[in-house]
Amino acid sequence: MRLPQIHNRMTLFWVVAAFALTIPWFTWSRLEPLRGLFEARTARVPSQDTQVAPSDLPRTPGTFEEAKRVLYDQVYRDRRLTFYCGCTYSGRRVDLASCGLQPRKNVDRAARLEAEHVFPAHQFGQFRQCWREPICRKPSGGSYKGRKCCEETDAVFRTAHNDLMNLYPAEGEVNGDRSNYSWGMVPGEKRVYGQCNMEVDSSIRRAEPPENIMGDIARTMFYMEATYGFKLSDQDRKLFDAWNKMDPPDEWERSRNERIKKIQGRGNSFIENYPAMIVSSSGR
Repeated sequence: MRLPQIHNRMTLFWVVAAFALTIPWFTWSRLEPLRGLFEARTARVPSQDTQVAPSDLPRTPGTFEEAKRVLYDQVYRDRRLTFYCGCTYSGRRVDLASCGLQPRKNVDRAARLEAEHVFPAHQFGQFRQCWREPICRKPSGGSYKGRKCCEETDAVFRTAHNDLMNLYPAEGEVNGDRSNYSWGMVPGEKRVYGQCNMEVDSSIRRAEPPENIMGDIARTMFYMEATYGFKLSDQDRKLFDAWNKMDPPDEWERSRNERIKKIQGRGNSFIENYPAMIVSSSGR
């Protein structure tokens, strides 16, 4: 559902409430995910690393460069379509005209193919000590933390970072604009990419994807939580549960899952056992 652009949040709340009362099939359960419009999002920063046994990890590619190569050349070998806007691509260049994508600012990056982390590394990195604390040492002295430190010292982070289940081919500028923002509902129709229905609002650090991939995103987020212990907030879980129900797995999502399962030795149970896993996702 798309909401009118109303800047007063209390006004927006009563507009939505009145709308729900006048249309019988529009129940309050469907409004629940929209609570993110009225509530501030609070990041959950753990005090210690999530505990995952190495034997329980999928066999992901050893480096991010290898992960991108496998993603483009094997998983998407016969489906050259970007995730967010559905553009065709050849090699590592996106055909913007094929999907009506209008660059917002950077034409060159808009046409560049990039591998997008649906669950951002910046977010799941917060669950690892190597990201939060400067435990890595420079040869010249001093210490550092963050992505480089985690890639060098943390097998769990490295595995999650290169997990093909969490990687999708995306348009470069859209990927860059989405940054590490949380998923959610963006008030109004913030369309800046032509015919591509991807909305990003940097003022609230939130991105709203097209409706036809909301379920794909939800099941990816549930997979990352179940596999690596990267806990979702209650607010996020409610949102993703609604997206999961609204947008069931289609034929391509199931095929993609099977291809990645053959490579990594593990599939996404939220795809394979749908709709039974709906209960698990919302009742965890």
